[in-house]
Amino acid sequence: MRCQHPGLGDNMGMRAWFMDAYDGVDHLRLGETQDPAPGPNQILLGLRFAALNPADAFLAQAMYPAKPKLPHILGRDGAGEVLAVGAGVTNLRPGDTVGILRCDVGVEVWGTLAEKVVVPAESVVRPPHGWSIEQTAAAPLVYLTAWQALTQWSDPPAPLAPGAVLLVTGASGGVGTASVQLGKSMGLKVVALSRSAEKGARLKELGADFVFDPADPNLRKAVMAAIAPQKVDIAVDNVGAALFNQVIAMLGHGGRISVVGRSGGEVPEFNTATLFFRRNRIGGVAVSDFTAETAQAAWTLITARLNAAGQKPVIDKIFPFEDVKPAFARLAEGPMGKVLVRVAG
Repeated sequence: MRCQHPGLGDNMGMRAWFMDAYDGVDHLRLGETQDPAPGPNQILLGLRFAALNPADAFLAQAMYPAKPKLPHILGRDGAGEVLAVGAGVTNLRPGDTVGILRCDVGVEVWGTLAEKVVVPAESVVRPPHGWSIEQTAAAPLVYLTAWQALTQWSDPPAPLAPGAVLLVTGASGGVGTASVQLGKSMGLKVVALSRSAEKGARLKELGADFVFDPADPNLRKAVMAAIAPQKVDIAVDNVGAALFNQVIAMLGHGGRISVVGRSGGEVPEFNTATLFFRRNRIGGVAVSDFTAETAQAAWTLITARLNAAGQKPVIDKIFPFEDVKPAFARLAEGPMGKVLVRVAG
């Protein structure tokens, strides 16, 4: 089920960050609008926390497939309390605490950078056992993305065999930390790339077996020596740019790259011949492929693995609602985990 544009109630007073044009997150406007109202099979969620994603910034620059009607409200992740339920909703009631799984919220319809948001009832989850509401707000999009990146190479999707080598670029970001944690839960040998020694130490705490600086001119030699006699079986690439060509060079026979992001920019002088003789494969990751049902199923597997490993989502910093622009600036700097916005409470 796709999210519908919310109906509007009679009361004015909901604050939200509005995107009036496709000119970037620096031009978002804090304003006020009517309270939305849930339709059939929807809930009205009073948000306590929202989490930022690079996709939000890309959408704001018209660098994302979706082109929602303006003004738009960004924000795909969030958690809070159910305020009202629409017709047909029987499994939730006002006062319940839930987080949002992947749907059109923040993409085609108004998102979580607001005090209230309408969400399909089938696209919310209760906080996993032992998780805070902040962790519930931070996790869904990046963990679903990492899960798809790690499991998409078989039909049906499944993890690689334990002992395979996973390489994660941009490992300290939201999808990066999720990939490290999930990869370790699958028994993979995890190689993480990060420019920061401080972040590298944290990545080892999260399960990385090796951490290397991607700026090291001898990166390939150092990685290959560490994992010898193996080579990289699967890479989760969040960076692109020139590093992408080095990742390909580290793949073994049948090695795969799941492409998640391109924070470093376009890949220069890509030579398709590098794929020929080792039967390497490159595959894009699209979290929009999850239906409500498959997202719920994956989420159950993800949270079970994390809880079994004693792992929780990594939160970099929480910003006040009035500081959404500085929060996006922190996201652009390269955080350690997720950047959150405290909407209320």
